[in-house]
Amino acid sequence: MAKITKEAALRYHSEGKPGKIEVVPTKPYSTQTDLSLAYSPGVAEPCLEIQKNPEDAYKYTDKGNLVAVISNGTAVLGLGDIGALSGKPVMEGKSLLFKIYAGIDVFDIEIDEKDPDKFVETVKAIAPTFGGINLEDIKAPECFKIEKKLKEELDIPVMHDDQHGTAIITSAGLLNALIVAGKKINEIKIVVNGAGASAVSCTKLYVSLGARKENILMLDSKGVITKERKNLNEQKQIFATDRTDVHTLTEAIRGADMFLGLSRGNVLTQDMIRSMNKRPIVFALANPTPEISYEEAMAARPDVLMATGRSDYPNQINNVIGFPYIFRGALDTQSKAINEEMKLAAVYAIAELARKPVPDVVNNTYKVNNLTFGPEYFIPKPVDPRLITEVSCAVAKAAMESGVARKPILDWDAYCLKLRQLMGYESKLTRQLYDTARHNPQRVVFAEGTHPNMLKAAVHACSEGICHPILLGNDEVITNMAKELELSLEGIEIVNLRHPKQLERRKRYAHILADKRTREGVTYDEARDKMYERNYFGMMMVETGEADAFITGLYTKYSNTIKVAKEVIGIQPGFSHFGTMHILNSKRGTFFLADTLINRHPDAETLIDIARLAEKSVKFFNRVPVIAMLSYSNFGTDNTGSPANVHKAVEYMQKSYPDLAIDGEMQVNFAMDKKVRDAKYPFTRLVGKDVNTMIFPNLSSANSGYKLLQAMMSEGEIIGPIQMGLNKPIHFTDFESSVRDIVNITAVAVIDAIVAKKIGR
Repeated sequence: MAKITKEAALRYHSEGKPGKIEVVPTKPYSTQTDLSLAYSPGVAEPCLEIQKNPEDAYKYTDKGNLVAVISNGTAVLGLGDIGALSGKPVMEGKSLLFKIYAGIDVFDIEIDEKDPDKFVETVKAIAPTFGGINLEDIKAPECFKIEKKLKEELDIPVMHDDQHGTAIITSAGLLNALIVAGKKINEIKIVVNGAGASAVSCTKLYVSLGARKENILMLDSKGVITKERKNLNEQKQIFATDRTDVHTLTEAIRGADMFLGLSRGNVLTQDMIRSMNKRPIVFALANPTPEISYEEAMAARPDVLMATGRSDYPNQINNVIGFPYIFRGALDTQSKAINEEMKLAAVYAIAELARKPVPDVVNNTYKVNNLTFGPEYFIPKPVDPRLITEVSCAVAKAAMESGVARKPILDWDAYCLKLRQLMGYESKLTRQLYDTARHNPQRVVFAEGTHPNMLKAAVHACSEGICHPILLGNDEVITNMAKELELSLEGIEIVNLRHPKQLERRKRYAHILADKRTREGVTYDEARDKMYERNYFGMMMVETGEADAFITGLYTKYSNTIKVAKEVIGIQPGFSHFGTMHILNSKRGTFFLADTLINRHPDAETLIDIARLAEKSVKFFNRVPVIAMLSYSNFGTDNTGSPANVHKAVEYMQKSYPDLAIDGEMQVNFAMDKKVRDAKYPFTRLVGKDVNTMIFPNLSSANSGYKLLQAMMSEGEIIGPIQMGLNKPIHFTDFESSVRDIVNITAVAVIDAIVAKKIGR
């Protein structure tokens, strides 16, 4: 992890627009009518509806997706009592995390008040604005009183994340560490160093999970908290021990199974860890310096199961794994509270998630081959996209079952899809592709079976039920790679095309290809040699019906793949060219872009084929095509070069397809903005229509266009390239395609194969 300097931190917070968050309108506001609806007089109508039924505030305002992050700055992490205003950057940071991880809108509110009763009254007065309240960085013991009173007096979720967030994440980590260590929670001895809000809340939750109070020793700055000590506050009294033989950390930790540190750095020594029980669990969470460093702990006890609050070591205890998704589930059920049942549901969901196979996006982020459950991975990573569905759903179910939910969730599949779409992890189109492919999975050949991403994609597609994968490559290499990546090859066929077992098959394929291309100079001997190449062999599998679709492109140059596809598969009757399309899923909608891969400098005839193929392909995805043919000029303003080719193509398409919404040539801004386009060019076939398909004038503009969009998009996804115009379902990937990209293409290839069979292609 890069070293964070003072200069870099100050620059980050000050450059551009100061701070880290802003308010963004969600409704149109460009016309007088829009403004009249947004404010006066239109705004009176929802006000009157809410007056009649206060619950309608969830319907007509952002209350149901709005959380307040509230602090008085008395216990800012690592900084102490720095005051309300000084703590504002931290509260803005918390607001940012709510938004980027769970799509929750947040106002950060800093209250300059240390008196607990006055603080509570202030929060109560502003509470109607919000669907939930996240208390932050309030010192103990005042934080306990504040949270307790607000929970009693408000009918919206209230959670002090410093207490419960840390408790939930460490509890999930503890459950999993116990599995790795082979221990039971009701038998282990626990030492808690620290007696503040987080420490007390963590320990309470451990007891809820089965830990026994008599097996817990808690320490504060004065040592072990015993019943013989005077003037203990209410929270410390809960965990005061009867024992009189332990007073120091050295004495307390001897023979312990778990150490939880929520105190200060470098208080735990190597000798102390050596004195612990076998396979000790050490959560050293002081920040930025842990109670003992990861290196020192591992050197002292190689069998230690270690977690810290730092991102540069395994098993980071990070509250962002919990609070965004806990509030997401609470808000979506319009819950009156976040209760113990909901917190425990979050614990079990987080713990269970760490025991599941890790998605490729997480491995890539942390630059590892394959994270697997064990000593170095028993807590999910913050970037795991599954957290929003697993934790939010668990919390929402617990809210409903415990009776605090006002709004039940009736369709859990739809809710999960909504959550994934909210965060851009999945689109409705992608889910439709997967569901359609599952109904009739086809035999799909994956050309580069020894490429890790291709192998992972085949395994994932198989587990999703999308296809019956066939991997091309050395079977021994693939098997060893699968073991190394801990992937199951069950249900996957491996074909080593160069193995002597495939000799007769290669000969048969060579005869078929030679007979097919004999008038084009292809001899049997030449065809036989080609069958040692994965693209020739794999495409022949599809050509002969021994497979239904083929995926290639991670290793091979496009020019070679295109040549092989034309030679083996051929172009569909009625066309002289084939092309590819990328699909862009964004908040603005779904857009189809062509040709993004094949035709470098298309003439008018090529552009006509691309437009015709695009029209077919858009319909293939159950959309009505509205096509803009793009150029740098508009409707004949330049009559040479590529604009002239586009102009000719549009003229042909409009004559041949009188009912098709297609026009051009036009610049992309006019394609995307129908108001501007209709005002300036009211004669087009696209009047009043939203363009969903764009045909680019050449490969440079198309390829650059979709890659620019891909690089700039913070939300949404791009699917492609999708082949258009070949006789059989042959589909291409990019050498930089992720596992998800390949699985998406696989789903398209399966549907293409289903359709091809229906029409006898």
